[in-house]
Amino acid sequence: MTSSEPTVEVIVGRIGRAHGIRGELTVEPRTDEPDRRFLDGMVLREEAGTRAFTVEGVRWHSGRLLVRFEEVPDRTAAEALRGVVLVAQVPEDESPVGEDEFWDRDLVGLTVLTAAGQVGGEVRRVQHGPQDLLVIRTPEGEERLVPFVEALVPAVDLDARTLTLADVGGLLSDEDDE
Repeated sequence: MTSSEPTVEVIVGRIGRAHGIRGELTVEPRTDEPDRRFLDGMVLREEAGTRAFTVEGVRWHSGRLLVRFEEVPDRTAAEALRGVVLVAQVPEDESPVGEDEFWDRDLVGLTVLTAAGQVGGEVRRVQHGPQDLLVIRTPEGEERLVPFVEALVPAVDLDARTLTLADVGGLLSDEDDE
């Protein structure tokens, strides 16, 4: 990436517990592409601060991502970073590797359409957890959570700036939609 390329900041992980005595730590990935975001030599920053961390080593151990940063020499330094959210600068026009994958920034602001083609709201944000959820603000001003799975969100059209929900009652209101 050249310095003249426009970039955006994306959250890539949250630091967990220290692992061992040499400064290695667990990282909870907040990206579908941890192997792309945690590469040797990559510089990540603290979301709410000015500290930068250079990836020195990465490995998977028992299903956990373990990362070593040049700036973290020992367990004491690693323990002090618990809870830090890591961000990366990525090219603004970069696309996800998978065909049916989307960046949060691409989904936020999309107009939500019902299966019948009526406007049902707008995507306000994506909430990550065991299941990714779309936070949708309805025209009535309510916020609704919709699991971001193909069965409930069968169509995303970034060119048209729309996202279409399946014909499933209760997604945008507490009552079954008719």
